[in-house]
Amino acid sequence: MGHITLKNVSKAFGETVVIPGLDLEINEGEFVVFVGPSGCGKSTLLRLIAGLEDISGGAINIAGQDMTNVGPAKRGLSMVFQSYALYPHMSVRKNIAFPLKMAGESQEVIDKKIADASRVLNLTDYLDRKPGQLSGGQRQRVAIGRAIVRSPQAFLFDEPLSNLDAALRVNMRLEISELHQQLKTTMIYVTHDQVEAMTMADKIVVLHAGRVEQVGSPLELYHKPQNRFVAGFIGSPAMNFFEGDLAKEYDCHAIGVRPEHLRLSTDEGKWEGTVGIAEHLGSDTFVHIDVPGQHSVLVRVPGDIAVKYGDKVFMTPDADTMHRFDGKGLHL
Repeated sequence: MGHITLKNVSKAFGETVVIPGLDLEINEGEFVVFVGPSGCGKSTLLRLIAGLEDISGGAINIAGQDMTNVGPAKRGLSMVFQSYALYPHMSVRKNIAFPLKMAGESQEVIDKKIADASRVLNLTDYLDRKPGQLSGGQRQRVAIGRAIVRSPQAFLFDEPLSNLDAALRVNMRLEISELHQQLKTTMIYVTHDQVEAMTMADKIVVLHAGRVEQVGSPLELYHKPQNRFVAGFIGSPAMNFFEGDLAKEYDCHAIGVRPEHLRLSTDEGKWEGTVGIAEHLGSDTFVHIDVPGQHSVLVRVPGDIAVKYGDKVFMTPDADTMHRFDGKGLHL
């Protein structure tokens, strides 16, 4: 039911081509995350699937039906935006019920769907409150509840956690992931935060300048990036890149080594550098190291490491996890 196929879908605003032509398969029940930097086209792509923007070329198929020229209300999709867009004068109950009333559902059906959605989202005790009496996370759950009661083919999330503080973002990530496990409904989620992508997705679609750079599971993208862009975007902290003489030794234009795949020593190692800032995070410490002829190198080490600003240190990369790239940025 929730299978979505995009065939050579493109979008242009006048002479400006935002998405030059894109193929994508989203299987029923998958949690798919569109991720990429600002301006890469991920929200535009979501809006094309939703029918909120007209495509410039190609076709969109939803649940076996050609929906290319079908309006958003008839595509069987529910969308949750960054803005909660709740009616402030209505109770939580009435906010959730609104799309059902507009669809002409009976009061019996409305009551049952509100009860079911409220139970799933832990909103039962808040049904008679107004949005102004709720926290940001509770308001976002109400917005999700309003989408759930429509029993859509798929849910579309457009950066829904951007307005929440850090702690709430973590909680809502878990809640949305748990919701997906319960509903088993196709979900497409847009974010610029690769940590959200890695922790929530069954499948990640990495976008850059309107093009799909790579599609795969979080661990596939982490261990086997197809190019330098994906390698640098996926993983937190980001991958280190080395060029020049350090890369020539490995017969490539650039090598990439993740911070957790560099061994740090005060005695010996392959590359020498000087400790800059050390960020102590408890279980981990991120050490920024100045290496002659390179940008600052980041090394992830255990939290109790004893190094200080200005210390001479040595780094040795793990050869089994090193990545090699050619002059076009393609993985060798």
